[in-house]
Amino acid sequence: MELFVVSFSVLMIAVAAMAVGVMFGRNPIAGSCGGLNVVDGKCGSCTRPCTARRKAARDQAPQDGVN
Repeated sequence: MELFVVSFSVLMIAVAAMAVGVMFGRNPIAGSCGGLNVVDGKCGSCTRPCTARRKAARDQAPQDGVN
């Protein structure tokens, strides 16, 4: 029973720490766009591309006024 109480306490402390991080403006934990979500090389469940994908798209976009 002691092991259960210790394990449960550690788990609740971890959950509370994550909740405090979200409350102070950090991004919530999110899943990846890999695995079973990938359809034709694109993720169907992502509503906003991740930072790396946005940076790659920005780097590949043609620059205005630059030939």
